[in-house]
Amino acid sequence: MEKVEVGNIFVLTDENGEDQEIEVLGTLTIDEVEYAAVGFAEETQDDSKDDIDVFFLRVEDGEELSVIETDEEFDRISAAFSEAQEALEQEEE
Repeated sequence: MEKVEVGNIFVLTDENGEDQEIEVLGTLTIDEVEYAAVGFAEETQDDSKDDIDVFFLRVEDGEELSVIETDEEFDRISAAFSEAQEALEQEEE
């Protein structure tokens, strides 16, 4: 697997055994652990203004994506990405 960077597209196998293309939308390091915000490539590349589903994965060794195991970790990471997005939007104003 290649280094996880914004814009990369990876293929993951879902719980039904089907391959899904996901695109890296952003990365953030929290407590020395890197995380990626990802969305389904089909949705992220659609030019419509529809909302897309975003989910978070842990980045292992800079190139492997893994599932966040606990609700507590997910909530912490989700909040951190939301704060980062809000800060970015304020800078753009």
